[in-house]
Amino acid sequence: MIIFLYGPDTHRSRQKLNEIIDHYKKIHKSGLNLKYFDGQNLNFEDFQDEIKQTPMFKEKKLLVLKNVFSNPDFKIEFLEQGKNFLKSDDVILVHEENEISESDNFSKFLKKEGKFQEFKLLEGERLKNWVKKEFETYGAKIEPETLDLLISYVGNNLWQMANEIKKLISYTKTKKITAEDVEILVSPKMETDIFKTIDSLASKNKKQALELLHKHLEKGDSPLYLLAMINFQFRNLLMVKSPQFHLAKLNLHPFVIRKSIQQARKFSLEELKKIYQKIFRVDLAIKTGKVDPETALDLLITEI
Repeated sequence: MIIFLYGPDTHRSRQKLNEIIDHYKKIHKSGLNLKYFDGQNLNFEDFQDEIKQTPMFKEKKLLVLKNVFSNPDFKIEFLEQGKNFLKSDDVILVHEENEISESDNFSKFLKKEGKFQEFKLLEGERLKNWVKKEFETYGAKIEPETLDLLISYVGNNLWQMANEIKKLISYTKTKKITAEDVEILVSPKMETDIFKTIDSLASKNKKQALELLHKHLEKGDSPLYLLAMINFQFRNLLMVKSPQFHLAKLNLHPFVIRKSIQQARKFSLEELKKIYQKIFRVDLAIKTGKVDPETALDLLITEI
């Protein structure tokens, strides 16, 4: 039997891998027939010898192959003799964390002959549900608005998200995560498209700014996420434009600081203050249900 786990979301694929291994250990408690192989340096003959050996205690074997796609020699020999493995009761678990070409014959064989699961990066509601469930495993709760803020800061990198959740859980004593907790403990993630959007606004190219925003929306990004990113960057512009600005006081990535200084030159301090007030009013209008989020974003761009 073959099981194939792959995809860009390596956090969830790793979780699934560990889930299968843990289930196997509960049934086969000796652990003597659980074998791990580094696919990058694996010799096919060594792997084949392991398959042929009679398992101890008459247990089913679980053979875990990790990142074997970078080993072309192994793949070729596996394709030539792989069908012989299908007759075995043993389980071959292929876990790949590197990018796979759709035309890869080894991948096609694994999908055709075995069970497979692809782990795509989570977006939209699926990402929100994952984050909420992760908090629930710790007995904690997060309000929808705070959840949107956290996602706007971290994005869909679940390795980072899992670490940030643990950090928030350790920090709060009430098990209820607030927006203030997120703002204090989590470093915002800034995407280059948001910088491009701000550049477009600074250049008075509202058409391009709208096009960039709608690309995000089509990808499944929440309007509140986009508004939070715009808010975050205009707040940075205000800070670097302020007469009291001091570089040492900014807890930001050097790239974000450098880019903010460049963009702030294109706005007057008064312009930035007015834009920041508009963002605040739009945020309030969305959260009170007075306007549709996507419509509110479009109006904000046209009014800047």
